[in-house]
Amino acid sequence: MQKFDAIRPFYDSEINEAIQKVIHHPMMKALMNFAFPDVDDEVWKEQLRKTHSIRDFQCNFIYQALMQVLEKTSEGLTTSGFDKLDKHTPYLFISNHRDIILDTSLLNACLFDHGMIMTASAIGDNLVKKSFLYTLSKLNRNFLVLRGLPPRELLQSSKLMSEYIGQLLLRENRSVWIAQREGRTKDGNDATHQGVLKMLGMGSDEANLMDYFKKVKIVPVSISYEYDPTDALKMPQLMAEANNEIYIKEKNEDFMTLLSGIMGQKKRIHIHVGDVLDTEIDQIKAEFDNSNKQIQALAQVIDDSILNSYKLWPTNYIAYDILNDTEKYAHLYTEKEKSLFERRLEIRINEDNPVEMQGFLSMYANPVVNKSKYENAV
Repeated sequence: MQKFDAIRPFYDSEINEAIQKVIHHPMMKALMNFAFPDVDDEVWKEQLRKTHSIRDFQCNFIYQALMQVLEKTSEGLTTSGFDKLDKHTPYLFISNHRDIILDTSLLNACLFDHGMIMTASAIGDNLVKKSFLYTLSKLNRNFLVLRGLPPRELLQSSKLMSEYIGQLLLRENRSVWIAQREGRTKDGNDATHQGVLKMLGMGSDEANLMDYFKKVKIVPVSISYEYDPTDALKMPQLMAEANNEIYIKEKNEDFMTLLSGIMGQKKRIHIHVGDVLDTEIDQIKAEFDNSNKQIQALAQVIDDSILNSYKLWPTNYIAYDILNDTEKYAHLYTEKEKSLFERRLEIRINEDNPVEMQGFLSMYANPVVNKSKYENAV
């Protein structure tokens, strides 16, 4: 299986050696001191030295760190839909994408809590430029999505990744998490990019693409945060787009966003896993014989599932009402919730800049707009 070496996570046989190399790294110390605030360094180091599998690393260390994140930066995580999944079946989770690390980490924590197969998860190589983060991602069963390649190399890279995803799902009994689009949504509009589905389809071993998509058991996932901890950080890019400018990231921007997502206040979080797409795929196959049309229809089905089951919070309704100068949803939030949100606006953005104000409010309001397209959904 050497063909996947450039993108795959560690094998269990490589875990212990990798841990030994980073055990004294200051970022490992910071992570472990956060996960185990009252534990002496030697204790967690001793436990790390005895770790020989990704599962052990995730369950004994990363899970604990996540519980601390939830305790310190949220008012709790709720879930729905997990009871419909089979404990021993691998699924292809296609998810909306709000936070670099937490979306997939929280899904895995939920899968672990429900006794289900945890995922191998796609991560952009731009996020793991620092060697410690690269090692940590491979310890966490992340596989690399290579970004910024010229067209021919991008095609080869996409083919390799699609084959690897097929290998995981169909031969290694491993679930996979992938975002519905490249990069996080910055404006609150969750939409499945057809390019992601085309990439996944490159790994198909079936004459009809829909037979392959049925075989890999697609489960749409929606995750929603009451407060987006990186909302203000998304503003410069939205401003640039509003002014038709090309946005260029700062040197450490991805890393700072990653940290802010983990440590910023989120209030309540909800994850919903949808039904396995099955009859929907049969209908697409019956209706369209052109693979582009099939992919278009599949993207729509995934969007319908994610948007329909997306959990709206008071912040979403408040933003909608402020943006549209209405009280349409005033019965769904309290005055206190509204004043807290307005305070957040004051602190985090320049309210005198109408473009920035609109961008910030739209980020929270767009899920209401998108969900209202479905009957009785809002």
